[in-house]
Amino acid sequence: MSEPTLLLCDCTGSMRVDAEAIAQGCGLTCQKVGTYLCRDEAARAAQALQTGDVIIACGQEAESFRDLAEDLGATDRLTCIDIRDRAGWSDDRDASPKMAALIAEARLPAPEVPAMDVVSGGVCLVIGKPDVALPAAARLSTTLAVTCMIPEAGDLHPPTGAQIDVVAGRVSNAAGALGQFSVTVDGFCEWSPAGRGARTFTSPVNGAKSDCDVIVDLTGDAPMFPAHQKRDGYLRADPADPLAVERVLFEASHLVGTFEKPLYIRFDANLCAHSRAEQTGCTRCLDLCPTSAILPAGESVSIDPNVCAGCGACAAVCPSGAASADDPPVQHTFTRLRTLAETYRKAGGAAPRLLVHDDHGAEMISLAARFGRGVPADVIPFELASLGAFGHAEMLAALAVGFAHVHILPGPRTERQPIDAQIGIARAIAAAGAPNRIGWVDVDDPDALSQQLYSTEAPPMDHGTILPLGGRREVTRLAATAILGGAPEVPLPLPAGAPYGTIKIDTQKCTLCLACVSLCPPGALGDNPDKPEVNFREEACLQCGICATVCPETAIELVPQLDLRPSALATRELHGEEPFCCVECGKPFGVKSTIEKIVTKLEGVHSMFTNSDNARLIQMCDDCRVNAQFKASDNPFQMGDRPKIRTTQDYLDDRED
Repeated sequence: MSEPTLLLCDCTGSMRVDAEAIAQGCGLTCQKVGTYLCRDEAARAAQALQTGDVIIACGQEAESFRDLAEDLGATDRLTCIDIRDRAGWSDDRDASPKMAALIAEARLPAPEVPAMDVVSGGVCLVIGKPDVALPAAARLSTTLAVTCMIPEAGDLHPPTGAQIDVVAGRVSNAAGALGQFSVTVDGFCEWSPAGRGARTFTSPVNGAKSDCDVIVDLTGDAPMFPAHQKRDGYLRADPADPLAVERVLFEASHLVGTFEKPLYIRFDANLCAHSRAEQTGCTRCLDLCPTSAILPAGESVSIDPNVCAGCGACAAVCPSGAASADDPPVQHTFTRLRTLAETYRKAGGAAPRLLVHDDHGAEMISLAARFGRGVPADVIPFELASLGAFGHAEMLAALAVGFAHVHILPGPRTERQPIDAQIGIARAIAAAGAPNRIGWVDVDDPDALSQQLYSTEAPPMDHGTILPLGGRREVTRLAATAILGGAPEVPLPLPAGAPYGTIKIDTQKCTLCLACVSLCPPGALGDNPDKPEVNFREEACLQCGICATVCPETAIELVPQLDLRPSALATRELHGEEPFCCVECGKPFGVKSTIEKIVTKLEGVHSMFTNSDNARLIQMCDDCRVNAQFKASDNPFQMGDRPKIRTTQDYLDDRED
């Protein structure tokens, strides 16, 4: 397969483009740098599109180039990538390494994202006071099947000719998403069509239930759902803001038909460490899901794909990999990071910095470039649909592939708390080798963004780079080892809630009942079939806490840490004792110290163990204990001697007698 043609443009001389350096970095060639490729030199783009695949380094006029490609029947051969706002328009004139990196990243194949169909029949519920809700419902009735719910019954006059149903009541509960909402209404009453004069309402009923496809909330009250802006099909506006109401009505009128919704998260219940034996363990995803799409479901959790908004935070914090992102897969994120860093170095750059942002950040970067200083030449923008998906593994991987600093630019709707926790874990791991290299760019103004980035310096990292392959846990260990220059002699202490660590067992309390072993979800705890013993493999421990919860003696303590030594991959003994040997057959069973403690506590003290052999029963294995009980003279289950079996001869002898 031939390499695509690269078309570069300096946008009428407003930026410097070094074609040779870019070609050296991304492996493509460009014979001539254009000046006005979207207008005066459009023939060059048309000629290139007629001969093969083309990458045009222009984002602003991407739509114009797509129209040109469509006219030529070459839509599938065109790729447009912005190197002007993100690189060229900057106070740093030479941004060629960054341009090469952005072009190389654009060439990566986009992963396929699984999707499902969401069907909306257009059944709409409009809620609000009559003066706003009734006119809004009448507007929507031309395209949707509308029911208007007002707070209280009263003397109302709906708009003439409007095909709407009018009810009164208060929504006490709502669930679902676009195409499958369910609502529970208290004080529900319908508008009666019968009778002369003013129309009346039926008697109110509590707990009425109904379904709908779309909800338009014009009450001005608190939202019905958490993170309501992420709930598909739920549209809310301030009734005092006519423009907001108009916007909501326009959006609602288009919510009819079949829509494709990405399946953002792949979930494997077999890996989930949420619960065992009705004892709750890991709740990380439940604690931070902004839309409440995740709910307990027995020993695991369940994720409602209709409610999930794809923030990716659950995948970033899931310690076992039960929840993994499909949009994008974590491996694609690792590949993007490695491609950007490697290409930057190939093009002559030394120590790039990473700027992680969402669509709000992309707009700030564009404004800073057009009207201000832009971003420095060593800062490479890295756009994600949601910042919550960028966890500690991705932060450490970025440092390990060659980035000197990781800047995170939040948007106005960014959930900061889960990201703060991930930053804390990453900083704790990288502290000895890369201190203060991960943090927020906490600004909300394009000029302030430029100012902070230009005033920040990050010297190059002095470690080798890695190839980030595998899941988040594997990449974290690999990246941490590279950043620290090898495995430290002692484990790295981590903040509470980190998904890595060990456990401590109070051997004075532990009775080796092995309840912790039997319920450990990842199998980090194990036993020894030959003797009473608790074994532990630290690398597998998720710090879910089930072992500490089920321990009847409260002898287990969780210790969050990351041990990078090879010994963490091996199994070690945490607590073990000699078994007790049966006093009858000599077979080992039980824990010696426990059985001796029980015998000492009961023999000669308790009435059932005084002047009897009952204490000896405690010192027998199961088989011998059953035999002893069966042969005992005071066996409560003894039924007497078994009757002699009678034969035919016995009956014949009885007749003769």
